[in-house]
Amino acid sequence: KLFSTAALSARYNGEIGDIVVGRITEKRWKVETNSRLDSVLLLSSINLPGGELRRKSAEDELAMRDYLQEGDLISAEVQSIFSDGAVSLHTRSLKYGKLAQGVLVQVSPSLVKRQKTHFHDLPCGASVILGNNGFIWIYPTPEQKDDEAGGYTTNLEPVPLSDREVISRLRNCIMALVTHKMMLFDTSILYCYEASLPHQIKDILKPEVTEEIVLEARQRLLDLEG
Repeated sequence: KLFSTAALSARYNGEIGDIVVGRITEKRWKVETNSRLDSVLLLSSINLPGGELRRKSAEDELAMRDYLQEGDLISAEVQSIFSDGAVSLHTRSLKYGKLAQGVLVQVSPSLVKRQKTHFHDLPCGASVILGNNGFIWIYPTPEQKDDEAGGYTTNLEPVPLSDREVISRLRNCIMALVTHKMMLFDTSILYCYEASLPHQIKDILKPEVTEEIVLEARQRLLDLEG
């Protein structure tokens, strides 16, 4: 039998203010966030393209089909919790919205460390969104932030091989940390990435290599803590 590793992960219990990464599953807009129930992204909780905040009309609702489709990935913030436990999301800040080119990694929410920010531009040339719900998005660091799009335009230009290699290395490093039940945050991921550089990307998940780079990352974290 085949088992999904995502299914084995603990489910996410939302808290107001959490940062999440999710996948649109239905219009009006249900979002899969690794919770017991689908989360909800209301039209009133969305910044329209151009960053406008105003009353939303029926025309706006139809127009959103131009910006969101089933299967799209988004980043969002938890706005409130419904009485049945379902999570209500918003993307009113320009830093939230539709995700374009990158890789999604699903881990147990318990391994994502709570921090003041869950958006990190790493010095290796890639960025990560560490969703409190255990969904992690790895993507090329944009050369400039597009503040005119309201978070709903996406760059579909081909990703250079060098960026794809960095993203793949980061993905394997995150899986190595997960294997050893280490907390995931910007510093632990970066230390693991740097420890992995002597090895080829495809070798990172070999048990002996995984153990070596995770032990090095763990020691550097201990040294950092003093």
